[in-house]
Amino acid sequence: MIKKVVSGVEAALSGVTDGMTLMLGGFGLCGIPENSISQLVKLNVQGLTCISNNAGVDNFGLGLLLQKKQIRKMISSYVGENDEFERQMLSGELEVELTPQGTLAEKCRAAQAGIPAFFTPAGYGTEVAQGKESREFNGKMYLMEEAYKADFAFVKAWKGDEAGNLVFKGTARNFNPCMCGAAKVTVVEVEELLPAGALDPNEIHIPGIFVNRIFKGTHYEKRIEQRTVRSK
Repeated sequence: MIKKVVSGVEAALSGVTDGMTLMLGGFGLCGIPENSISQLVKLNVQGLTCISNNAGVDNFGLGLLLQKKQIRKMISSYVGENDEFERQMLSGELEVELTPQGTLAEKCRAAQAGIPAFFTPAGYGTEVAQGKESREFNGKMYLMEEAYKADFAFVKAWKGDEAGNLVFKGTARNFNPCMCGAAKVTVVEVEELLPAGALDPNEIHIPGIFVNRIFKGTHYEKRIEQRTVRSK
């Protein structure tokens, strides 16, 4: 039987080195691979290019890597909740490639599907279009966007089995599924790790063929960026 399980986060991140390009799932602080990020901080790898919707907050998520200047370049669609991100970007310490959110998702999905490039109308006529091929289809202009090329993808799922089949919970599904299989090595951390065959096949969101390593995570904080409650 196929088994993708590794002993823990240390084994899961084996092979991560300086200068690599990493994909990290999540949206804001929802569904981020907390254990993998903590291990990246411990490894102190430098010169990273990180592909993620955003960069966490100042003291959590990818913000921890930014604090230690481990990230050379961020490829994101949103930077609003991280003061250190903003400071490094404006000072020129951090290279930032802003990408429309849907385009970022599709560049991941294209990499997952083995599609080298695709055309999208998003960004045509803006700074996003600089240096990119454009083409007209049915009277409308489109930009050619290339699929991402990443060394590792770090994903957080709710449940997974030993064969790597995954189930995501609620909005934590976000960018995580489209990053599975979109890099040379896909590492998944799960809250519940089950024996192969324990998941209902009809409930599986991502099949194990897109996963290389899986481990059971621990100590999830699951922080909320901005908690808003109704006044009494």
